[in-house]
Amino acid sequence: MVKERIYNVLFLCVGNSARSIIAEALLEAEGKGRFHAYSAGSQPRGEVNPLALDMLVKTGLPVEGLKSKSWSEFVGPDAPEMDFVITVCDNAAGEVCPVWPGQPMNAHWGVPDPAACEGDEVERHLAFADCYRMLRNRIGLFVNLPLASLDRLSLRSHMDNIGALCDPSPD
Repeated sequence: MVKERIYNVLFLCVGNSARSIIAEALLEAEGKGRFHAYSAGSQPRGEVNPLALDMLVKTGLPVEGLKSKSWSEFVGPDAPEMDFVITVCDNAAGEVCPVWPGQPMNAHWGVPDPAACEGDEVERHLAFADCYRMLRNRIGLFVNLPLASLDRLSLRSHMDNIGALCDPSPD
């Protein structure tokens, strides 16, 4: 019996306090052992947004070990080699990223920043719920790709298509 490969995925955002943290938790859960998820930021806030943690707890996802950290942790000689590096905010997508060892597949899956919502408590919770839904939909598509049988060009196309998904709000 051949052991299935485990893919390392790094989600990037500037502050690494909400979107990338949610993506990390979702992929760890949805990936069912086929993926190991990480998250980081170019300018990490140093703490995870409490509303992101609240969303994860309410949806039954573990939050132990989630922390806001710098992407510099993933470029050193002891860092795990990434297979995928996915930006989830437009600011991180436009930044000059480090050179990632191993030439991982890069993709951009922009999601509005729920932490930037300035509404009342209900509106802020809804912003986090929308972020969670968008990332869950994209990660659901990602984990169901036949990664082992796709060539790099086809995989690039699938990753770009996932990032280009239009996520209309439910009526």
